[in-house]
Amino acid sequence: MVENTKKEITNNVDNIADDLVELSKKLKENPEIGFEEYKAQKWLTEFLEQKGFNVEKGIAGLETSFRARYVCGNGGPKIAFLCEYDALPEIGHGCGHNLIAPSSIGAAVALSTIKGLSAELLVIGCPGEENGGGKVTLTEKGVFDEVDVAMMVHPATVNLTYSTSLALDAIEFTFKGRTAHASSMPEKGINALDSAIFLFNGLNALRQHLKDDVRIHGIISEGGKAPNVVPDKAVAKFYFRAKERSYLDETVEKAYNVARGAALMTGAEVTWRNFELSNDNLMPNKKLAKVFEENLKKIGINNIKPPQDGGGSTDMGNVSQVVPAIHPYIAIGEEDEFISHSREFANATVAPRGQRELINAAKTMALTAFDVASSKELLREIQKEFREG
Repeated sequence: MVENTKKEITNNVDNIADDLVELSKKLKENPEIGFEEYKAQKWLTEFLEQKGFNVEKGIAGLETSFRARYVCGNGGPKIAFLCEYDALPEIGHGCGHNLIAPSSIGAAVALSTIKGLSAELLVIGCPGEENGGGKVTLTEKGVFDEVDVAMMVHPATVNLTYSTSLALDAIEFTFKGRTAHASSMPEKGINALDSAIFLFNGLNALRQHLKDDVRIHGIISEGGKAPNVVPDKAVAKFYFRAKERSYLDETVEKAYNVARGAALMTGAEVTWRNFELSNDNLMPNKKLAKVFEENLKKIGINNIKPPQDGGGSTDMGNVSQVVPAIHPYIAIGEEDEFISHSREFANATVAPRGQRELINAAKTMALTAFDVASSKELLREIQKEFREG
C-alpha cells in the first residue's frame, strides 16, 4: 500500500514536470535580485493557486515573500517546502535558485492530491537569500513557529544529504578622523584610513588565537579621495564566520576591541553596524536527512557523499534553529565541473541534467514529507532529536 502511494507521488511529479521545467526556465531568463523578485513571486503563486493552494503574499513585511497552504484530509503535521528565487547581480541564477523554487512547489503539489494523506502542506517563498537573508526575517517574525519540519534542496555538483554551515555576522566599521593637507600640515590631520589598516592588521594578529573554524574576510570600501588629503573617513566591511553562533559572538566581541584599539592608535572615532542580517549555523536534522537519503536512493541516486561540514553560510541556518530542517544538495553536473555563483552554473540549471535533477529533487522531498506525515513515530524521533540538540 505504501509503495503504491509512493509510486503515485512520483507519477504526480512527472505529470507536472513540464510545468516545473517551464517555471525554472522563466526564472532563469528573468533574473531578479533579492527583494525585487516580483515576476518570480507572481509566476510561482499563480501556479500554486491554480493547484488549489491558498496563497498569502507579502508575509512578515517582505513584499516579495509568500506562503501557500493546502490542507490534506483532516490536517496533520505541518510540512514546509521552502522556495528561494532571487538571483545574483550580473551573473543571474548562478546559484540555481531557479531550480529550488520549482522543486519545492512540485513536491507540495504532488502530495496535495494523495487520498488518505493527513497533513498541512506549506510552501514558503523566501526572498533575498543572497543579499539580505529573507529567512532571517521570516524566522524572527514567527513564520516557522507553526511548522513541524522544513526542507528545501539546493543544486550543486555533488549529492549530499547532510551538511552544516557557518554562522555569519556582517559588520561594517566606520572610522572618522580629520582632514588636513597631507604634506604641509600632516600634524593637523587624523588619518581614518590608517585606523582601517590597523584594524586589518589587528584582526590578522587575532587569527592565531581563534579556533580553526573561524573565517574573517573583509574589504576597505571607502578610504579617502585624494593622496594629498588626510582621509577623514574610512569604511571597512567584514564577514565573520564560525561553526557555532556562541563562539562567533565571542569572536565578534574581540573584533570590536581590535577596532577600538585601531581608533585609539590614530585618535579617530569608530562606530560599527551590521550591514546584512546575521545567519545562524545550519543544524540539519540527522533523522530527517537519513529519511531523505533513503528516498533519494529509491529514485535511483546512489552516489551520495558522506556527511560533512560546510564552509559557507545560509539563512536556512536560522530556520534550523527553530524547527527540524534539512538543506540537502543534488548534483546537476559532475563533481567540480563548474562552480557555484558562475554563469556556467546558471546555464547548467536549464541543461538536460539540471532539469532532470529538478524533478528528482521534487520527488525526493515529496516522498520524505509523505514518510513524515504517515508515521507519528518518525515525527516524534525527528522532534526529539531537535529538542535535544
